[in-house]
Formats: sequence, C-alpha cells, structure tokens
Amino acid sequence: MLSGEVAVLVAGTGGVRSALLHRGRLVQGHAAEVAEQVAAVEAEHRPRWVWWSAGDAARPLVEARVHLARAWDVAEAHRLLHGGFEASPALCWAAVHGLARDSVPAPPGDDLFDLVGAEDLPPDDVLVDARGHLRADHLRWLEDPAHLGAWAEAALTVAHRQLAQAEAVSPRLASTVTSESAAALLCLELERDGLPLDRARTEQLVAEAAGPRTVGDVETTAARRARDETVLRHVPGRESTDLRNPAQVKEMLAAVGVDVPTTRKWVLEAYREVHPVVDALLAWRRDERIATTYGYRWLDAHVGPDDRLRGRWTACDGAAGRMTAENGLHNLPAALRPGVAAHPGHVLVRADLGQVEPRVLAVVSGDTAFAAATRADDLYAPVAQRLGSDRAVAKIAVLAAMYGQRSGAAGEALKGLEAAYPVAMGLLERAAASGRRGEPLRTYGGRLVPTGRFLAARPPGTDPQLDAARGRFARNAVIQGSAAELFKAWAATVRASVRELGASVVLCLHDELLVHVPEEAAAEAVRRVDGSLEAAARRWSGGAPVRFVADTSVVRRWSEAKD
Repeated sequence: MLSGEVAVLVAGTGGVRSALLHRGRLVQGHAAEVAEQVAAVEAEHRPRWVWWSAGDAARPLVEARVHLARAWDVAEAHRLLHGGFEASPALCWAAVHGLARDSVPAPPGDDLFDLVGAEDLPPDDVLVDARGHLRADHLRWLEDPAHLGAWAEAALTVAHRQLAQAEAVSPRLASTVTSESAAALLCLELERDGLPLDRARTEQLVAEAAGPRTVGDVETTAARRARDETVLRHVPGRESTDLRNPAQVKEMLAAVGVDVPTTRKWVLEAYREVHPVVDALLAWRRDERIATTYGYRWLDAHVGPDDRLRGRWTACDGAAGRMTAENGLHNLPAALRPGVAAHPGHVLVRADLGQVEPRVLAVVSGDTAFAAATRADDLYAPVAQRLGSDRAVAKIAVLAAMYGQRSGAAGEALKGLEAAYPVAMGLLERAAASGRRGEPLRTYGGRLVPTGRFLAARPPGTDPQLDAARGRFARNAVIQGSAAELFKAWAATVRASVRELGASVVLCLHDELLVHVPEEAAAEAVRRVDGSLEAAARRWSGGAPVRFVADTSVVRRWSEAKD
C-alpha cells in the first residue's frame, strides 16, 4: 500500500507552518505556501499521502479546497491495530517500536516550573530520547520549523512499520487502513461543506414544536408551561407534576391506571390507547427534545449564513468503528428532516444499504447457505422459507442472533436458525464466548475490538451479568464493526466517483449516504453511487458470493426518501 509514489505532509505547532517531503525533497513554509506544492504534487503524481493524522496535517488543505485522493493516516492505522480512540504521535511511535504504552513520557505542562529535566531530553536536534520514545517536549520542539523534516521522516517510519504489522495481522487490514484514512479525509470535507438546510422551513418546524422565539426568562418559562399544559390538562389534580422527573411522571401515570416499570418511550408506546395522557406525553417528549436540544439556540450556533449545518466528524467511535458526528448531524429528530433540503440548482441523492448487517454476516462467516439468501432483494424471505416460518419470525431470529437476544419469541426462532445456518451462527457464538472471557477480537477488516476495555467494571468470570453483556457486545461488534468498514469503503468510493460531477457527500449516517448533486447530474450520480457499492463490496469482501443492495433515490428533501 505504501509502494509507488509516497509524499509526507506534516504540520508544526498550531499548524502555522507545514512541510512536504516528496522524493527526498523537503518543502517548508506557511500552510498556504505548502498547499500550492501539495496541489502540484497531487496533480502530477497522485501519491499516497502519509501524515500523523488528517486533522493535524490535512485540515488546512481541505479548507483551501485542495483535493487529496489517497492517504495513510497513522492515527487511524493505530486505532485499527490496537483498538480504542487515543492515537497520539507518541503512542503510535511507541506501538510500532514495541515500547510499552505506560512508558510513553508525559509532555511538560504549561507551568514554567513543570519542566522535563534536561537529563530526560535528547539534544535539541534529536527527536528520539534515550529510551527510544519521541521526545516528551516534541510539541514545543516543533515550534522550530527546522524540525519539521525530522517529524515527516518519523511519520513515514511509523507508517512503514504499521504496514508490516497490518500485513502480519490480516491480509485485509492494510486495505482497511486506506479506507479509514479516506474516511478521515471525508470527515474534514463534511465539516467544511456542512449539511444543506432550508432555513425557513427548519425554523418553522422548530416553531411547531417549541413555539415562537422567546426573549428573556419570562417568555421562556411561559413557553415551557404551555408545552407542559398539553400533557397536564389530561390529568386534573396532577397539574404540579414535573414532566422532566421520571418518578413524578410514573406517579402521574399510575393515578390514571397506567402502571409502568419505566417511562421509556418503547414501554409507553404500548399504552397509547389506554389513556390520552400517554399519547400527549410522547408528543411532548418529541417537542421538548427539539425545544431544548434542537431549538433556536442550536440553529443560531451551528447553521452558518450559507444555510449549512456543521459539526465535528470522526472516522471511528473508538469501539466497533462507526463514524460519528456532533451538533445533530447523527441524531437529528425525524420531525426536522423536512428541513434538510438541497440548495437551488441541486438535488439530494439518498442511498441506504438494505439489510446490511445480515449480509455482512454472510461474508464474515463464509456460510454458503446464508450467502445464497443474500441474492434476494429481501434476505429474510429465503431465510423464512428455509426455516419453514413466516418472514417476521425469520427477521426476529436473524436480529436476535446478532444482538444476543434469547428470551421469548427470539429464543424459539433462534433454534431453527442455528440448525439451518450453523456456520454463521457458530461464528457469532465464538465471538460472544470471546467477549464473555474479556478477550479482544477483530472485525473482518482487521480492527481490534478490546471487549474487556469497554466493559471493564470487573474481571471476567466474577459477574455473570457483566460477562453476558460483554458477550452481547462482542457478538454484535464483530458484525457492526465489519459493516462500518464496508460502509466507509463505499463512502470513500462515492467521494472519488462523484467529484467530477460537482457533487459531494454531505451526510454519512450509519448505513445511509446523502450526496448533494447538481440537478442535471442526478441520474449519473445515482448510477455512480450504485456502481460504487458494487465495487467497494467486491474489494471489501474479496469477491465473496454475497449481494449487497441499496435503496437509492433522488429527492429534494431528506424527508421525501422512503425509510
């Protein structure tokens, strides 16, 4: 993966200065000066860019709209190889040199008296200390532009060692690193471009839930009381109930004959017809969430003058590896989706992977019988036929297998599934057993998932409930994490494929992509999005006989897409 053209890009402290190392030639200067050289190298050589992290080195270039096609991101490679999210240069350097994580020297603080002793630091022109670690004060050290060349060489050294380690772990891991690196670049572009909104429509939707804009505490309190009244009017004598206090809400519901163990939404849904207060309470919760989290302050803080919603994106969540985003980009209430709209002259191409996790299970397990079921548009139909059951039971069985649900109808359905697809079910059970023992596991693409670290309240074998939780986490992580790798490979392929159309990816939501496309290029964009899935799935799966499908449509508003 690091053969052929390779160029290294690094930034100094604060990104004020940067350096480009290409074919042994070092170019240094302010970010804008180096950006010109980067653009020229990209256009002529199309190298694979190496950097400590995209956020450190590539952000100024992305903001300047310099396109970078391929990368090896040291931080993303470290997360794949070693799990978790922390991936500082010092930690990445230590890992590839076989140095203990807890031996990495702590950087000096800002206090003038909090200094690393002179005896602990190498000479000023040396990056590595006597124990083999990056010098503890390397952030201060990088304030001198003369050190950027050594910093670039160190990044390249780590990348080469990571490649060797990745190839030793899994034949697919190096390819996963390149996809993750592309996803990290895409995250910067998503932050830069934002999600297009119809501001007027979005404000209208907020007003429908939260009421008109308020000024001062008096108006805000009055609006809050008005929302509460939509619920409390159904329970005379209980008007003093604090709807934001679950205990008081339970008491209020019990007083009208609705006795529930918890006030969670999924519990209350079953009582909608019992008393009108339940339906009112559910509607209140929807509106209250918008009023308090996605209201006018949210709009003012995160939607720019160009009517784009922006937030920070990360290429992995530190657990099984899903992309994450802030400021509502990943958990926007459904009621606000009509406000997500293409800007004039554009449309949205929306593509949603269908039944992706069971299809991923077919690849990961190598179960040929289960793979055969993926040839259908609806995977659950042939599974139901094989089980001799209806589709609903087949779906319950497959989801229960991946999420570790064994009680009730799910448990009965699983028995047939285990007999029909022993290879796929065996893989899930082995993953669960590893999780129960607190052992790490790896996804299909090679990401390390340290199950013990994420659920490390007590050692394995000392708490049956915690062991079971670890097992369920591991059972799902081995599939969800692999699905995330496929998704990012697809998103990266779409990013490259639609660029010449003047289109760009504006949202990555679990298994769903939104692409902002010039109206005249919509049909071609659909073709390329679907073609990108076929190409990405073939590369990711190694040509496994598993079919992946996506529901792709052209819409003007996100809410127009079918779920």
